[in-house]
Amino acid sequence: MVAVRLLGSMRSAIGGAEMVEVEAANTIQMLNALKREYPVLTDIIEGGVSVAIDGLVYENAWFTEIKPDSEVVIMPLMKGG
Repeated sequence: MVAVRLLGSMRSAIGGAEMVEVEAANTIQMLNALKREYPVLTDIIEGGVSVAIDGLVYENAWFTEIKPDSEVVIMPLMKGG
């Protein structure tokens, strides 16, 4: 299991929970597990998210490995100009 810290609208969408756990070995598995277990997050995830794993921020890095003890943070993409 991977502990995932949710930020911003993702946290509010699931009732304020800061951390959730999902079974995943890489980024795409984590995102798919979040959509499956928390369908309310689907639109946010499909709208684009940033994922930080052990302090490094990734965008569109679908197969980046996530270890069980990794620190994972996910947030909606910041948009604007």
